[in-house]
Amino acid sequence: MLAAQILAVIIFITMFILVVLDKIERQYVTLGCGLATLIGVFGIAMRSLDAILLTLNLKSIFTVEFWYEAGSAGESSCGINWATIIFIAGMMVMVEGMAKAGFFRWLCMMLARMVHYKPIPLFVAFMLMSAVLAMFIDSITVILFLAAVTIELSKLLKFNPVPMILSEIFCANLGGSATMCGDPPNIIIGTSLGYSFADFILNTGVMALISLVLVVIYFYFAFRKELVAGRTEEIDSSSMPNPKDTITNKKDFVISCVIFACAVVMLVTHAQTGLTVALIGAVIAVVTLITSGRYALEILKRVDYKTLLFFIGLFIVVGGLEQTGILELIAGLIGEVSRGNLKIMVAIIIWVSAVASAFVDNIPFAATMVPVIQSLAAVQGVDTATLAWALSMGTDIGGSATPIGASANVVGTSVAAKNGHVIGWGKYCKTAIPATVVVIAVSMIFIFFRYC
Repeated sequence: MLAAQILAVIIFITMFILVVLDKIERQYVTLGCGLATLIGVFGIAMRSLDAILLTLNLKSIFTVEFWYEAGSAGESSCGINWATIIFIAGMMVMVEGMAKAGFFRWLCMMLARMVHYKPIPLFVAFMLMSAVLAMFIDSITVILFLAAVTIELSKLLKFNPVPMILSEIFCANLGGSATMCGDPPNIIIGTSLGYSFADFILNTGVMALISLVLVVIYFYFAFRKELVAGRTEEIDSSSMPNPKDTITNKKDFVISCVIFACAVVMLVTHAQTGLTVALIGAVIAVVTLITSGRYALEILKRVDYKTLLFFIGLFIVVGGLEQTGILELIAGLIGEVSRGNLKIMVAIIIWVSAVASAFVDNIPFAATMVPVIQSLAAVQGVDTATLAWALSMGTDIGGSATPIGASANVVGTSVAAKNGHVIGWGKYCKTAIPATVVVIAVSMIFIFFRYC
């Protein structure tokens, strides 16, 4: 077993380094390391076919509980979490359908008109919209469209778009932490531990709401001077683009709005209805494709399959750590350092998660830590949920601190750079790190008072 443990750790560290270096596309990295785990760790070192089958986890897809469950047991965290894969795929299909109909551009332009194209109200409105949208839609998609529209508006209204883009990125990550479907780490935590949409709203959602108020105030004072600099004339609203012109097809627009509303309702009520997130994702995708008609194939082509493959490889590598007992050792170490004190456990998990996620992808970190907190809760006799909320906030918000901490950060800064607004590490971190520290501190104090 020692040889298997050493090999599993070497493969995991190699995967992390290659993902951070970003020289090879990350889906190839995780799939390659996943294959090395299956062959090297399970096949050669352990000689265990059962370990391979358990990690691939294909059998779970063909069980009734995978699609419908009366309770809230959730899917086993061991191996590939197919519920996460299917749900994310379904949301990707829905989002592509909404984008094709012009939903996101219409929403941005309509909001800009409502605040009369004034920089400060626009700045606050776009921060709030970024947070709200990211609660239900992948933050990468939210930032992709928000940053593009922000650049467009900055040219029309003659203001610096960088402050708005930076604040939108942070608020998207913050909004994503509020719900189970808002950020990939939360999807992994929710499906693995059996938490519902409502569980996240009532826990991380409350922390995110309190933090959002503080963050909006913080960014307002941090960027107020930059936003109003050079503005001397009033904007003629009649000269601005009409939001209706962004809608490519009225019928598709209405249909996409209805599908989105139904998706939200199903997610909010899935604990009561028994519908799993896997089934919700599948239904959303099928309905979107059926209603898209001849555009269905185009939507399927635009789905981000690279991310889905990245997840599959990642889960296999983490499965290698779990099957060889490495994650139990990590949980034991945290338990020993904390000496069974729940507050110290929470502090370790939330701050270590935040710092790690600032420099490495928070998705593999969350996938690695889920079985760790399960083992820690079982051994130390503490509530798993308390540790789960600490892990969620740490991974989701910690990624906001640096330009490479989360995918939304990379997308937002890339859109800005392509339009001549390069955002360096100094500019980014100057405002993002203090905001991250504030939110993590608020979250930790909230968990202490409510659960410890």
